[in-house]
Amino acid sequence: MLTTAARLVEPGAGASLPAIAAFNVITLEYAEGIVLGAERAGLPVLLSVSHNAVRFHGALAPLAAGCLAIAEGAGVPVGLHLDHCEDADLVEEAAALGFGSAMFDASTLPYATNVAKTAAVAARGHELGIWIEAELGEIGGKDGAHAPGVRTDPADAAAFVAATGVDALAVAVGTSHAMTTRTAHPDDALIRRLADAVPVPLVLHGSSGVPDDGLRDAVAAGIRKVNVGTQLSAEYTRALVDGLGPGPDPRRALTSAREAIAGSVERIARTISAPALSTC
Repeated sequence: MLTTAARLVEPGAGASLPAIAAFNVITLEYAEGIVLGAERAGLPVLLSVSHNAVRFHGALAPLAAGCLAIAEGAGVPVGLHLDHCEDADLVEEAAALGFGSAMFDASTLPYATNVAKTAAVAARGHELGIWIEAELGEIGGKDGAHAPGVRTDPADAAAFVAATGVDALAVAVGTSHAMTTRTAHPDDALIRRLADAVPVPLVLHGSSGVPDDGLRDAVAAGIRKVNVGTQLSAEYTRALVDGLGPGPDPRRALTSAREAIAGSVERIARTISAPALSTC
């Protein structure tokens, strides 16, 4: 069943879980595997299409149509999310195609420019009924906000949210994109300070590098949305390579790759729901 990030994440919007997982989609098998894992867990999920995936396919509409059909036929709530978008026009297109949320990323621009562009996108997104996430600082792959000692400041985060009107904020708390080892340790004390200072849901990017107990602790500290991409791609690629044979039909390998994604999604969805389950 199709839903929106606002219904799953925002305080006061009917959310009953402490956090929602957003999983990156590159091909149709990703979306199928993500929803399969969510259905096995009996938990909601977000299908997250990045601007890089749009560039890979050459357009948003075809992949969006597939994700929308899968979401509408799912046995659990599924939302469509546009991730790390750098183009305001693409945010508008996503809204027209049925996406309920978008992350507009102007974090590499000077602060004043980031604020101005993000505020304009947030205002337009609200006119279109789409929930807007932004990023303060650079949650990059190696350096940026993930250089040693660099973290999001709670006062800066509160000022940024007030100036832009965004609905969620991605913060730098010790994770990094594209990690292939699960060795990152989010700063839970900082997450708690950010959650106290910022009146919108906090988003953890780079979650592939965090072990399960670290994800559980980050959610308990105040993270409301957990983004996972690299971990799924690693599982998918490993299963695909192992499953490919000498014949011309790739479906057996693709089935294994889709199943690998489903397994990871089920585990992660259950992991981040654990704080809620443990208090029942």
